[in-house]
Amino acid sequence: MSFLGIDIGTSGLRVLLMDETGQPVGVAEQRYATTHPSAGWSEQDPADWITALEAAVTQLRDDYPAFANIKGIGVAGHMHGAVVLDASDKVLRPCIMWNDTRSHAEATRMDTQPEFRRLSGNIVFSGFTAPKLEWLRAHEPDIHARAAKVLLPAAYLNLYLTGEHVCDMSDASGTAWLDLAARAWSAPLLQGGQMTADQMPKLVEGSAPAGLVRADLAARWGIRTPVAVAGGAGDNAAAACGLGAMDEGAGFVSFGTSGVLLMARRGCHPAPETALHTFCHAVPERWYQMGVMLAATDCLNWLSTITGVPPQSLTTALGDQIAAPGPVQFYPYLSGERTPHNDAAIRGGFCGLDIATTRDDLTRAVLEGVCFGLRDTLEALKQTGGTFTRLYAIGGGSASRYWLSLLATVLNIPLHIPDGREFGAALGAARLGRAAATDTPPKQIMAAAPTSEIIAPVAALTDAFDARYALFRTGYGTLDALQNGRRV
Repeated sequence: MSFLGIDIGTSGLRVLLMDETGQPVGVAEQRYATTHPSAGWSEQDPADWITALEAAVTQLRDDYPAFANIKGIGVAGHMHGAVVLDASDKVLRPCIMWNDTRSHAEATRMDTQPEFRRLSGNIVFSGFTAPKLEWLRAHEPDIHARAAKVLLPAAYLNLYLTGEHVCDMSDASGTAWLDLAARAWSAPLLQGGQMTADQMPKLVEGSAPAGLVRADLAARWGIRTPVAVAGGAGDNAAAACGLGAMDEGAGFVSFGTSGVLLMARRGCHPAPETALHTFCHAVPERWYQMGVMLAATDCLNWLSTITGVPPQSLTTALGDQIAAPGPVQFYPYLSGERTPHNDAAIRGGFCGLDIATTRDDLTRAVLEGVCFGLRDTLEALKQTGGTFTRLYAIGGGSASRYWLSLLATVLNIPLHIPDGREFGAALGAARLGRAAATDTPPKQIMAAAPTSEIIAPVAALTDAFDARYALFRTGYGTLDALQNGRRV
């Protein structure tokens, strides 16, 4: 018996084959492109996800005999994307992505309606799904009029696998159409977004069955039926499942394209005024809160591009031992910011440059600025009564020892490095597939990832970074004033 986890990432699709003991057997990856038709726009063609899935499945099927014994499949995907289908399930336009900001005006208008924050538990961010459909209504009315169903990326793959329109609670939480506490589509929110319940997919828990793999697809893939497909999860909820971050206070920090600080919660504790996201978890009776910064490793990649030096070389030049805060301050708002500012227009900047500033000074400033942006989320979580019991560090940026030590010190929280290569969203999706296909309780499947190493804060420097963080916080207002023509 084996299980398949599918992760639709921003830059590519990852498929993981897991055995019945929960151990990864094999992985296949495929890349695809994101297009940017206009400033602030990001789109993908859902057909590219299917092409990538078929290629990855072919690789796993050819390389691993265990593929034929798949009994459960789970899908995770980048959240908030709008896949608009007509009555025959034809995709009407490219998917508008999570990091697309074209609907900021629509989001602002929707956010002024009190029921959105009250019922959805969140600010209506421009990246969410509901304002995307309002943008379509205003700018592409013919497509909006033909929209029979609106699916998120993971739900679109569920449709491909099963022929059913099914979405899980965690992914639906990021639409601004879900009643967060009730874990159900909200009639008032749908009405506020000019949508109907008929246009929504069926809701199930992420660990519950969403349907069975289509017989023709199973035959083509060479797998024995029946194969259960789980409700699945949004990417961060799936990553939490892969790490076993399920109970109150367990969480992770992700150094990816964007930066995420996530904490699992036993109850529903929305705090939209903090710009935290409060979402349903992928298993029943659990929620999670997270803050998102829109540019994390992207900030280092940007510095790499303008200096012509690879990111790893930039961080390696700093060594492994962190020093006190450097002379240069960096504001990491290269793509705007969500938590805690909810400001799509703000942009980044350096402060404190002089003739003696070196490339290493800029690198240190960028790494510190990203860590301070994540500290903003930690402070917001504290306002809700959240306290981390275990914090994992994952993502591409976690390969830098310097950056890990710096973040542990800025947050003043030990960071757990998970043991093994496979612990992310694809593994979490496979675990959800196993839960849907067997009678095993989700809590037993979602075991906590073992820790290979703990990165402790540098106690001698925590006060210095606390002071610099306070300066960072005051600097946001200065940056905002300068960029909006106000007197500083």
